[in-house]
Amino acid sequence: MKNPGRNNNSDSVSEFILLGFPCTWKIQILLFSLFFVIYVLTLIGNLCIICAVRWDHHLHTPMYILLASFSFLEIWYVTSTIPNMLANFLSETNTISFSGCFLQFYFFFSMGCTETFFLSAMAFDRCLAICRPLHYPTVMTVQCCMRIGACCWACGFSYFLLPVYLISQLPFCGPNTIDHFLCDPGPLIKLSCVPDPTIEITCSIFNSVLIFSTLLFITGSYTQVIRAVLRVPSAEGRHKAFSTCGSHLVVLSLFYGSIMVMYVSPTADNPSGIQKIMTLFYSMLTPFFNPLIYSLRNKEMKEALRKLLRIMRFGQRQPLKN
Repeated sequence: MKNPGRNNNSDSVSEFILLGFPCTWKIQILLFSLFFVIYVLTLIGNLCIICAVRWDHHLHTPMYILLASFSFLEIWYVTSTIPNMLANFLSETNTISFSGCFLQFYFFFSMGCTETFFLSAMAFDRCLAICRPLHYPTVMTVQCCMRIGACCWACGFSYFLLPVYLISQLPFCGPNTIDHFLCDPGPLIKLSCVPDPTIEITCSIFNSVLIFSTLLFITGSYTQVIRAVLRVPSAEGRHKAFSTCGSHLVVLSLFYGSIMVMYVSPTADNPSGIQKIMTLFYSMLTPFFNPLIYSLRNKEMKEALRKLLRIMRFGQRQPLKN
């Protein structure tokens, strides 16, 4: 009997089956509804940030331009995996083609890498603004901000090319069921007919270098910010700065904590249940919380969003003004 996931002309696998969350039909519908609502709210939240920054001229500053770029990235980040996961909840086969699997793998991880670079750029921007306020306008210009954003995208989509290529060259001729809801390196490497520990170690090194280098940079930047804030004579100013930094650090803890559990150690050592839970944290929940954390605690952003809502309510189509 032929395996539907194999090529008729060879023993190589032509498609994979994403196992996802095996459970009863009622639980699957419940999960579908929950994840669909989170996905839609994530899109709406990030789109609102982009529109507010686009239409309010007071937000045409490096900090908010980086924030809008980050929101644009988050939209594509969740879209690279969540729609396919939602479709699989309603599907009986849960199949994905070989090329589709590796395209998802590449785009998801490239945008994840880009996110770490954007978080580093945003931390650098805040550090420069608070610690070097006199130099900030001349150093962090809008043109410089745009170049930093372009560099984040270029580095993010270049960094993981080698690991993706190495894993795609592994022979896949046996079982084609991936015990995950997306194409992740750990389960993919397990399915290879000829396991290659070198590739798994290479992926772990790439992940560790990216995670620890950006995390150390972000930690160093916020350490400088905290030192500068402690020298602020106003108690209200210190409270506001610490509140903002604390919110950012919560997001960073969720994102980096989950990806460190997943990818710093060799991926094969993580049980599939932990892989799925941790992946949900950094692929779905952090993009959902980011608009709330980075924007709704910001007075200028809240005011811009109020203006945007008023314009949408009355059907006006003009730039935001005071």
